[in-house]
Amino acid sequence: MLNLEALNQRFEGASPSEVLSWAWEIFGEKLAIVTSFQPTGIVALHMLREIAPCLPVLTVDTGLLFSNTYLLMDHIAAEWDLNLIRVRPGQTPAQQAEIYGEALWLHDPDLCCQLRKVTPLKDALTAYDAWITGLRRDQAETRRLTKIVSWDSRYENVKISPFAAWTEEMVWAYLLAHKLPYNPLHDQNYTSIGCQPCTRAIAPNEESRAGRWSGTTKVECGIHSQNTGVTLHSG
Repeated sequence: MLNLEALNQRFEGASPSEVLSWAWEIFGEKLAIVTSFQPTGIVALHMLREIAPCLPVLTVDTGLLFSNTYLLMDHIAAEWDLNLIRVRPGQTPAQQAEIYGEALWLHDPDLCCQLRKVTPLKDALTAYDAWITGLRRDQAETRRLTKIVSWDSRYENVKISPFAAWTEEMVWAYLLAHKLPYNPLHDQNYTSIGCQPCTRAIAPNEESRAGRWSGTTKVECGIHSQNTGVTLHSG
């Protein structure tokens, strides 16, 4: 039984690599990392090459990602010999449109994310006791209270966020110092990159996730939320 309070006190000042090493030691083959190949995730993967090179790498492939994102994940997976597992929804975008109508993300983005991200990942995570995320407290107001180690009641496993206390500047300093690849969209002010229809570049002084679901009140896809309030179509 993990003492989460004690672990969070222990790791608050620890390096991410120390947290990753602990996670691998405790959970072993029942541990996975979930990443969308954004800067923090790439830094985590780089550290894990020394700690757990065969660790399962889960990435949610919605079928709606930017072409640059697909190119980046394919490149890193090949160069670093990742144990990459593409988590896909049960329906293609065309099949989803037949049931829910065209461009579901425009009229019900919560349901679209539930169908294409949350449910597929929940199914995939049943195989693991713990998962690593790239959550950081500086990313958005919804993430300010992120714990380094927590129990996720939705997925019924342990969520580990080794970079919770890191800043965007720290991530980029590491990324550039180690000459790691990254999505070229970041050079065009796309600070947070998700599905192409729901992502835009940000303006000066906007927070890093302001370009996601622009024009709506939605701020999270639901993967890191305990409840979505979404009712799924019976079909």
